[in-house]
Amino acid sequence: MTEKAEIAIRWGVVIGASLVAAVMDVRTRRIPNRLCGPLFLGGIIWAGWQNGTDGLLEAFGAAALMSFLFVVLFIFAGGGAGDAKLAASLGAWLSVKEAGIALVCTCIAGGILGIIVAVYKRHFKIVLANLVRMVYELMIAILGRAGIKKAIKTTREIEGEKLTVPYGVAIFAGVCVAGVIKLL
Repeated sequence: MTEKAEIAIRWGVVIGASLVAAVMDVRTRRIPNRLCGPLFLGGIIWAGWQNGTDGLLEAFGAAALMSFLFVVLFIFAGGGAGDAKLAASLGAWLSVKEAGIALVCTCIAGGILGIIVAVYKRHFKIVLANLVRMVYELMIAILGRAGIKKAIKTTREIEGEKLTVPYGVAIFAGVCVAGVIKLL
């Protein structure tokens, strides 16, 4: 198989699966395990088949990298576990470098989507204040001046209505942009 064909297959799976996840997330506000599980397993098998042990290590590393921030958001800010599982599953299909690019693009897309939702629902000031508070509490916890349990509790105590964003949409947008960057 040529390198271009291998790249096309991997990115086709990543973009296609993230599109399915985005649609499911918008419709049901869930990204199901029946999507993430086979996707992750398929990425690991593909990586091992294409590049042996090195491919497996790369796939696990990319999965860990891509899911890390989503796991942190799940723990500290009440983010969705489905987002973390989807990110890990998509990362299994990518190299560590590609996963890093996809993660950055996804974070930017998520920030833009969050701002759009906050402005649309006229909650931008509250969302901004809560974001500053969360960052402050996490920095205090990281610097050791407060326990991590206190930081988790404080960051989950949000003022006003909690605005949620179907982050599957941001993941889809981020991997599409990362795919374009890969092709350039």
